[in-house]
Amino acid sequence: MAISEKRQDILIAALELITEHGFHGAPVSAIAERASVGAGTIYRYFANKDILINELFQELHNKICTRLLEGYEVGTPFRERFLYLSTKLLQYFITNPQEFRYLEQYHNSPYGVAYRRDKFFGNGGERAPFRLLFEEGVSQQVMKDLPLVVLFALAFGPLLAVARDHILGFVVLEDPLLVQTMEACWDSIKR
Repeated sequence: MAISEKRQDILIAALELITEHGFHGAPVSAIAERASVGAGTIYRYFANKDILINELFQELHNKICTRLLEGYEVGTPFRERFLYLSTKLLQYFITNPQEFRYLEQYHNSPYGVAYRRDKFFGNGGERAPFRLLFEEGVSQQVMKDLPLVVLFALAFGPLLAVARDHILGFVVLEDPLLVQTMEACWDSIKR
């Protein structure tokens, strides 16, 4: 097994166990067992469990950003760009429920709080597609003049809740309902 394959197996095992049992219910020994590696092997790739958790998040985040930007056209009207990105995000979540569950746990944990604080206060280095879009929307007075954290809550709180409800089987998000949902999210932040 190649080195990168082992690392990937460890990340997949961590994703599975954390979504099943939470951060505390997924000890390194269980991750190693699920990945079919020794516990010491994990420490060759990740100095500790916190780094493993954060690197898994970063990999998922980068994967989502890459997918969101596929076919994204910066020159299109603002509303269409918002609808495009948010629809792609919702579609990604409902087709990747395990990743969605991991990201929810991450963002609602101390790991996620620190990450979000850095993002909202501009300490995170790169700026994700939605932050760039929202900053542009506020500056062009297309979106309500509210703090970014409030705009994100208004736009993505419903999106996350609907994704969760779809995954749990409470609602089926077929195209007409998906489009209506994204339009409602837009209505909550537009000026």
